[in-house]
Amino acid sequence: MSYLDDPRVYFAAERTLLAWQRTAIALIGLGFVVERFGLYIRSIENGAAEHAHPGASLFFGVVFLLLGAIVAIVSASQFARFIHGLSAPERPPGRPVWFAPIVNYLLASAAIAMAAWFVLAG
Repeated sequence: MSYLDDPRVYFAAERTLLAWQRTAIALIGLGFVVERFGLYIRSIENGAAEHAHPGASLFFGVVFLLLGAIVAIVSASQFARFIHGLSAPERPPGRPVWFAPIVNYLLASAAIAMAAWFVLAG
């Protein structure tokens, strides 16, 4: 009987994934706020946001969005690798182990789409 038979090992890995997920959400949110705040400042300065140059806020906003996407992808892949290393008795029964990584991958996809939208619209 290995120490991995304890379900707390799986739940600790899941908590770690969720902590990284919160970090990714925070980075993505920061990127969105930075980019939109730059749009707001440009609209105040020029009176019309359509004719204003995006500037540094677009760059830093996209960087934070992509950094959040990278964090989400890496954390989901590490969690999936850990889970695949567990044998069937080591996984808690009735737990959908695929759900949390899928949420991270969807989060990363949304962040990448948002970054592309900002770049193409900017």
